[in-house]
Order: sequence, then C-alpha cells, then structure tokens
Amino acid sequence: MQRLLFTPLKALLGSPCPRLLVPRVAPRTQCGCSCGIRRPLRPGQYSTISNVALQPGRGTVSLPSKAAERAVGRWLLVCSGTVAGAVILGGVTRLTESGLSMVDWHLIKEMKPPTSQEEWEAEFQKYQQFPEFKILNHDMTLAEFKFIWYMEYSHRMWGRLVGLAYILPAAYFWKKGWLTRGLKGRVLALCGLVCFQGLLGWYMVKSGLEEKPDSHDIPRVSQYRLAAHLGSALVLYCASLWTSLSLLLPQHKLPETCQLLRLRRFAHGTAGLVFLTALSGAFVAGLDAGLVYNSFPKMGESWIPEDLFSFSPLLRNVFENPTMVQFDHRVLGITSVTAITVLYLLSRRIPLPRRTTIAATTLLALAYTQVGLGISTLLTYVPTPLAAAHQSGSLALLSAALWLMNELRRVPK
Repeated sequence: MQRLLFTPLKALLGSPCPRLLVPRVAPRTQCGCSCGIRRPLRPGQYSTISNVALQPGRGTVSLPSKAAERAVGRWLLVCSGTVAGAVILGGVTRLTESGLSMVDWHLIKEMKPPTSQEEWEAEFQKYQQFPEFKILNHDMTLAEFKFIWYMEYSHRMWGRLVGLAYILPAAYFWKKGWLTRGLKGRVLALCGLVCFQGLLGWYMVKSGLEEKPDSHDIPRVSQYRLAAHLGSALVLYCASLWTSLSLLLPQHKLPETCQLLRLRRFAHGTAGLVFLTALSGAFVAGLDAGLVYNSFPKMGESWIPEDLFSFSPLLRNVFENPTMVQFDHRVLGITSVTAITVLYLLSRRIPLPRRTTIAATTLLALAYTQVGLGISTLLTYVPTPLAAAHQSGSLALLSAALWLMNELRRVPK
C-alpha cells in the first residue's frame, strides 16, 4: 500500500521523497482487559513517513526544513563553484596582462561586445590613450588587442553570472520561505559581498589606468587593491562553501576529548594559514615578484637575499619590495605544508569516521601537489599554464581545509 502511495510522490518531488508528518501508532498492550486498545499519544509524538507537512485546514503543501536545507546547500555549492571559476579566470587575465584592456565600466552597456570594424577601432583608440599602451604595448596590433580585450570581457561577464547565481535563487528561496532566520542573514551578506566584489574589481582596474608621471615602471594595478579584490573573493568562496557543507553533510557525533579539541583548533589555525598564503599570492602577482628569483630552495646564491630590506621605511618591504614579497610567500607556503603534515599525523592518532579520514588525506595530498606546482612555476619562469594551475591548487587546498574543519565541527547540544 505504501509503495502505491509514495511512488508517485517520488516521481513528482524527486529523491529522497519528502515525508509526511503522521501520528505514530501506539503499540498494543499485551496484558489484561486493555488488550487490543491503543495507548493515547503524548503531545508532539509523531512518526516521520515523509518530509512534506500538510497544514491543517489548507490544501497547500510546504517544503520542510530538511528538504529546504538540501536545496539551499546545493545552490550554495554551485555558487562557490562559480566564484572559484571567477578567481581562476581572473588569475589567467592577470597572467596574460589583459586586465587593463577595457578602460570603461558600465553594468549593462558593456555586456554587448564590439561587432563591427568601426566599433573595434573606437575601442582600440580608447585603450591607446592609457599608460599600458604608451609604455608597454605601443606596437600592439588590433588582432592582439582583441585577444586581451576578450580575456577581460570574459572575466567581467563571468562576474555578472556569479551575481545572478547568488541573487536570483536567493530571492526565490526567500519568497518560498525555505530560508531560516539564520540563513537569511547569511544569504544577505553573501549577496552584498558579491555586489561589493564587482565595485572593488573596477576600483582595482582604475589604479592601473592612472597616469604616473614620476614612474617609468610597467603599468600595473595596485597590489593592495588586487589583494583586496582576491581576498574578498576568497571570503565569498569560503563562506559559501562552508555554509553548503554544513547544510549537506550530516555532523559526526565525536566524543569531546582533549585530543579532538586540540585537533579541531589546529585545523582552524591551519586553514587560516592556507588562506593567508593564498592571499600573499596576490602581492606576488601584483608586483610580478615571481620573476625576481627563479631558483629553489635558495634565492639566487643565498638563503636570505641582500635586497630583502632595501626599501625604507622597513614596513614597506613587506608589501612593496618584490624580493620580500616572494620570500614571504615561500615561507608561508613551507609553513602551511608543514602544518598540514602535522595536522595529518595528529588525525591518525584519533579514531575518526572514514569521511573525516578521507578529508585529512586529501588535504595532505593537495598540499604536496601545490608545493610541486609552486616550485615548478618558479623554476620555469612563471609560464601561464603552470601559474594558473598553481592558483587553482590554492583554491583546492582551501576547499580541503574547509572540508576537514566541517568534519570536525562541534555538534550542538
């Protein structure tokens, strides 16, 4: 009988089938004159046969919390994937020096690319008025300009796709009532961060279009603004991925021991270190610091180069000296892989669920893969494919760190 009733529901609503809240039938008593009489139900005593709650007195059917959480979790997982794509595409745009090819910013108008020869000529003439063409690309042809223009155009259009992927489903879920009170605040923050990310991207590009009469260096965007742009994208990615994993993966009821508490804290610190290492890569990219010392493990002929503190005041070296920026990125990378190795060894000393063990092993494997990509990129003078793979590896490493943190999170009482 149940098979006849619920098979159509599965076909309509998907799998797993939503459940109805139906009063649980009380068991029959086994003795005396009360045999065959069912015991009365206690208030709130129900048996979950399906997750669809039929509201009394109404013919409407509302999606319950568990099914709604799964839907929202899958949506945010897709959103985090789109953000990862934007970060990777932005890295390739930076590596191909395409980011300053579009000298205007219009939310709607620029969505239509040039189609005629006259429109392309007009776009190229606008680009010729800015420092990158005058200093670096003064002999560029129109065909070469089209390539870098389409690279930047793809990045901007992908950013708009990310915005739509967040805002439109968020409005739909909000209207349907599928967001809890806590999720509403988080979703609003994510949508706000997406909009802020777009404005920050244009603010970054503007820094590379400004005339600098006192400087004869290659025109580039401010490394501070680039780091802010990448950092906000990483925050958006981490927040979306963390929320989706929290909604989709069931929590483990781990015994709260001192060892587990230590492991959990160490995992949080390691994830923060991985984030900081990825963020330092923005300063490396912004200053082209990967082209300064292309040797490993030493930097040139020494472990600590002589020009490490050549800028004054001293603090400027950390953010503006290419040698110091590369040195810091190396130190952070080595520290991160060391911390991940220690984290893995600590996890082996505690009995953990299989899924958690897989997360720790994945994190370790990705860490050493990332180190290999970084060293190869450095030694081969930063080719675009390897550098893009290295940047993608940082996202994969950050994802594995968040996954392990999520596996170890505390079960609320």
